[in-house]
Amino acid sequence: MLLPFPEPYDFELSTERFRAFGPDLANLWVDGVVHRAVGGREVTIQAAAGGVEVEPLDDLTRPVVEKLLGREFELDPFTAWAASQPVLAEVVPRLAGFRPPLSPDPFESLVTSITAQQVSLHAAFAIRSRFVERLGTRIGSVYAFPTRERVAASSEEELVSLGFSARKAEYTVGLARLELDLDGLAALDDDEVRATLVAVRGLGPWTAEWFLARHLARPRAWPAGDLALRKAVDLFYGLDVHELGPRLDPHQNLSAHYLLTASRMP
Repeated sequence: MLLPFPEPYDFELSTERFRAFGPDLANLWVDGVVHRAVGGREVTIQAAAGGVEVEPLDDLTRPVVEKLLGREFELDPFTAWAASQPVLAEVVPRLAGFRPPLSPDPFESLVTSITAQQVSLHAAFAIRSRFVERLGTRIGSVYAFPTRERVAASSEEELVSLGFSARKAEYTVGLARLELDLDGLAALDDDEVRATLVAVRGLGPWTAEWFLARHLARPRAWPAGDLALRKAVDLFYGLDVHELGPRLDPHQNLSAHYLLTASRMP
């Protein structure tokens, strides 16, 4: 069934992250189709005229697919603003139709960031794939990301056997067992989200900023501590990432996504 998306929309470009660093078993790209487990069912998503074709599409799968594909981003105001900005006036048209993907689940978003702390994304994807395969549930050709309950019941040693460092295993299991309403973070403002997350062992400013950017889609999220973003900012602007951030207000989040994606393109 067709799920309409505002034009222009480039499905292949927008889902590039799911395959750029290795297979993502929870968001599996196979021959132009993204597979995702939702509510115990395998959902397939592929390009279609006017949007994406989703099977099955219903009240349960629709919000997950819309979140996953970044439907909540408002691209028209960003594109109009970017047209007047140095660098972005050239970068954004080159990525016409790009809509950054988001993590539909807050626990998944945070664990994803923990696995990526201080390692290459290729290494993070490999570790995360083993984690998803071991602790997740296979549904058709894809795996459901491990639930918070399943991770809470696991041991740190089990995660270490999958490639987690001892500290990351401690952080991940500790997060799963923590009595913190992760869904409730969406009701907080940016600074409250940051303060709540950095108070959790193993979650620093970098993780908090990516949570704002890749789960909550907050427009001013700017993960200045990210090495890839620092390199992209230096490549395109020749500036320090902290200096550039305020100049991109109020569109730091989308600017970061576009700069990172452009830096991976020829």
